[in-house]
Amino acid sequence: MNNILITGQPGVGKTELLKKLCIIFKEFNPAGFFTSAILENGERAGLGIENLNGDTMTLAHINLKSKYSTGKYKIDIKGFEDFLQQLMLKEKKTGLYFIDEIGKAECESKKFSKLIVELLNADKPLVATVPDKGTGLINEIRKRDDVRLFELTPHNHEQKLKELTMVIRDLLLE
Repeated sequence: MNNILITGQPGVGKTELLKKLCIIFKEFNPAGFFTSAILENGERAGLGIENLNGDTMTLAHINLKSKYSTGKYKIDIKGFEDFLQQLMLKEKKTGLYFIDEIGKAECESKKFSKLIVELLNADKPLVATVPDKGTGLINEIRKRDDVRLFELTPHNHEQKLKELTMVIRDLLLE
């Protein structure tokens, strides 16, 4: 079981946990991206993405023009797919992948969905966040035999960080 999924309610700290793991395992040259809310006047207006080198893009926003959407947000599929090209997920020296998150907006991209399945099937560990509820690809991934699901709550951050650190270290040293 090479794949680790971190799930939990929105705002519970999945991204922060993933960022801490990324720092702990930086010697393994991880590749992937993190998501963050775009706030305008204190309101959530969209979703941003940042790769591990610090490059950023706007994935979804209330003011974007696009035929793709999730809720009130329009999704920049082409920009996202161009961004994915630059993630260097096929690098030989990459030891593991961090994907935050396998969410509704991201899954609108066929390229992303295909890439996630490739990463899940790869021989290097994938550590990804998934929403606590989901349909389609999100649901399929949660049901895979080669996936271990870890639920993050407001009260188990330290415990999950220690647990995941040990589990990932074991995967990398196999």
